Amino acid sequence: MCGHSSGAIGFPLRLLAREVYDKVCAMKGEAACALITGEERIEPPNARYFLCTAEAMPRDGGGHAFVALDEAQIAADRERGHIFTDRLLNARGREETMLLGSATLEPMVRALVPDASVEERPRFSVLTHTGSAKLSRLPPRSAIVAFSVEQVYQVAELLRRFRGGAAVVMGALSPQTRNRQVELFQSGEVDYIVATDAIGMGLNLDVRHVAFASLSKFDGVRQRRLRPAEMAQIAGRAGRHQTDGSFGTMAGGGRRGGAPIEFTEDEVFAIEQHRFAPLTKLYWRNPEPRFDSLERLIADLEMRPREEQLKAAPQAIDLAVLKRLHELGEATKGIDNPGLVRRFWETCQLPDFRQHGPEAHARFVARLWSDLRGGHIGADFVAARIGELRNTSGDIDTLQGRLAGIRSWAYICQRPDWVLARDEMAARARAAEAKLSDALHQKLTERFVNRRTAVLMRGMGKDAGLLRVKLEDDDRVTVEGQPIGHLEGFRFVVDDTASNEDRKLMLAAAEKHMPALLAAKAQKLVADELGDQVIAKGALMRGDQKVADLERGKSVLSPRIAMSKDLGALDPVHRSRLEEGLQVWLAEKLAPLAPLKAIEDAAGDPEAGSEVRALLLTLVDRNGTVRREEAGLAHVPKEKRPFLRKLGVFIGSLDVFVPALLKPGPRLLLKALGIDRRPVRESMEAVIEGGKQLPAGYRRAGKQAIRVDMAEKLFRAAHEQRVKAQAAGDKGALGFPVTAALGTSMGLSPDNFRSLMKDAGFRQGQPVELAQGAYGPPRPTPWTWRAPRRDSMKPRGKRPPRSGGKARGQGKPRREDGSRDKRSTQRPAANQPATGKALAGLADLLKN
Repeated sequence: MCGHSSGAIGFPLRLLAREVYDKVCAMKGEAACALITGEERIEPPNARYFLCTAEAMPRDGGGHAFVALDEAQIAADRERGHIFTDRLLNARGREETMLLGSATLEPMVRALVPDASVEERPRFSVLTHTGSAKLSRLPPRSAIVAFSVEQVYQVAELLRRFRGGAAVVMGALSPQTRNRQVELFQSGEVDYIVATDAIGMGLNLDVRHVAFASLSKFDGVRQRRLRPAEMAQIAGRAGRHQTDGSFGTMAGGGRRGGAPIEFTEDEVFAIEQHRFAPLTKLYWRNPEPRFDSLERLIADLEMRPREEQLKAAPQAIDLAVLKRLHELGEATKGIDNPGLVRRFWETCQLPDFRQHGPEAHARFVARLWSDLRGGHIGADFVAARIGELRNTSGDIDTLQGRLAGIRSWAYICQRPDWVLARDEMAARARAAEAKLSDALHQKLTERFVNRRTAVLMRGMGKDAGLLRVKLEDDDRVTVEGQPIGHLEGFRFVVDDTASNEDRKLMLAAAEKHMPALLAAKAQKLVADELGDQVIAKGALMRGDQKVADLERGKSVLSPRIAMSKDLGALDPVHRSRLEEGLQVWLAEKLAPLAPLKAIEDAAGDPEAGSEVRALLLTLVDRNGTVRREEAGLAHVPKEKRPFLRKLGVFIGSLDVFVPALLKPGPRLLLKALGIDRRPVRESMEAVIEGGKQLPAGYRRAGKQAIRVDMAEKLFRAAHEQRVKAQAAGDKGALGFPVTAALGTSMGLSPDNFRSLMKDAGFRQGQPVELAQGAYGPPRPTPWTWRAPRRDSMKPRGKRPPRSGGKARGQGKPRREDGSRDKRSTQRPAANQPATGKALAGLADLLKN
């Protein structure tokens, strides 16, 4: 439309017309756009683009260059079909006309508009039937469709209790309320939306699954099963663009005629493949009746169509009201000229927003006509009626009734010649509708959305740790701002207003976050009672004052608090609370030692085995670092190495250690607890100056000291160079290069670097001089490697060497990779005779 100089589009819903109006305004400006519906009219003087409901759309197209009719298949609807049929037949644009609708309409269009061209737009995503599912099994981002207000409320109430709530969408809601409820779902505040078949048209939602609570509805005449095309219109809300969707039924949703709610195979095939029976008839009603008299008007409206593709429309509410009032005769007295007949017919066409039926609606129209037949309705009268309806008190049904009444007066105020001060009264009606819509949205949210349960349900997933759990100053515990309980001392108590279902969720949420909650409570209690305190010299200290001693508990890493005698005068209850708070506070402070505590606990695991248990206990005793020759690794089977790695234990060339404990926090804490009496570096630099007693976590490197994990980094880099040289085939006497740049960057001097590498078995050779006459940079100094020592374990199956002699193979030359030269194992020729005499003597001894 925006590609033409002017245009008009007719929509099936006021909500759709408003949505597209906002988009066109953003493109063309508000001065060029008009919105015309039964209850709202925005029509600038120079408007060129008109967004209308089908009923408010000019039946001849209004002389626009472009005209379109959306959801044209509604021409087969019993109530409104004749409106869409008339626009399909008569609304035309000067340059282009588009009829948008289901493929089922194609045969009718080809028959009624022979020169029309048909273009298809297939669905991009796949729609899949998933069968029946209980309410508790419905996936998030689901829409549940029901066909009565009672069933909508029932399902929404169940979702509030078990899933935190749902948005509610019904045709009786005002567009503002419907938009607010949709936003509740779209924003993710709730994961479910319960709706009538109003969801099937005009609502673009982020729905992944559609569940039918029923497959039949009352169509104004009888209770009938939905047609496959109607099912598809609703199920098609699942999935968007290229996102696939699914549909099914809700188990336990109800039965019709004793049969469970299930789709037939034919229905599933039709919906999944999008193949439906074509329409064979469209409803038609004479769009140009004569107004000579009421009798002539009624006769023309009941006229039969001439085209075989058209069928006389069933009696709509406006015709039923006209005939009812004409039969009574009281309201129609004096209607004896075409002007009055036309005006009376326009009054009968007032929509039945209250859904009261022809009888009650006819009485409302009769009262309205009594005011209109003499001219205009007074502004004071209209303002008083609107004022009566803008009251926001009452329950959901009451507010819906008032909204319906306001919509009726909004329609009345939009008529050009019905109300004095029309613009002012229309603005009042819109303001009252907005106010009532906000109140209704609030009531629906209060009844069908339990924000606390919704928050907890989302938190029970993989992101539960990301919930904002907070301990308020009054000891209330909140999750995402929603209260779930409070702390009595250090015991969590669930909110007494919670239902049984909510109590389980709250306890689960509290269990996930209790350590943090108790820590916050203890921190607050300790700070209030004792002020800031620290762990020092194996005790809890507040400045120079000792608050409690840390005595050995079940293990070194689980100390027991012994309160200072100075606090003995405290009330026993208060003292107990304070001691409990200190214990929680201490548990939080000991968190940096969790890796060491995990090793201590693993030592008691039967899966570890005796060999690994010995190593783990040694690590605990040495506070996370032990020299390899003292670790007893030779006794640890290789298949147990993964078990150690899971505990964070690193087996290096010279040391076995836990990298997580080589940080200032754990080292300072071990020192403060009195477990490790060695000096501690507050910053744990990579390289420091050596001394008589090295700090925890360091090993000597000549006159300097290096952190054990940094030393292993140097050894690993050197081994990578050795392996690389071997892979390149360079196994000659020149060895392999080792760069000292990494050690230098850490702060190691060259001499101390060589001393450290020597401990790991690396030896630096002599520099290789360039050949005479050669130019260029010198070749890197070659290094060799020989395993420094084996893990502490006597070799099995071999005898120890004789005293005063050498073990077999000892002193024999080795290759650079450490293996012995087999050629050197042969004895010298001079020793052969002595060996022969010894064997002969042994033979004589055996004979004797």
